[in-house]
Amino acid sequence: QVQLVESGGGLVQPGGSLRLSCAASGSTFSIYTMGWYRQAPGKQRELVARIGTGGSTNYADSVKGRFTISRDNAKNTVYLQMNSLKPEDTAVYYCNTYPLSRYYWGQGTQVTVSS
Repeated sequence: QVQLVESGGGLVQPGGSLRLSCAASGSTFSIYTMGWYRQAPGKQRELVARIGTGGSTNYADSVKGRFTISRDNAKNTVYLQMNSLKPEDTAVYYCNTYPLSRYYWGQGTQVTVSS
């Protein structure tokens, strides 16, 4: 059973940066498009960014130009570099496959943007 472990969240001031990591156990990681999702309090989980097996990327309009997704298939890890963070980026961030969530969701990592 593949396990997803997200890390790298924290409290940051507006305009700051964070780099999230998601490590996946198992050997199937490299064959799937991976996505970073987030869920803010009282809101549905939404896709923030995704990266294909060949490295193609796609971003939600709300984060375009500020976030960068990348992956290291040798390490079974996907990253999310977040720059110019805004209070509305506050959420729990998760990773999973896209478009179907093939793995069980991890615990996520909390990102709080506040002064």
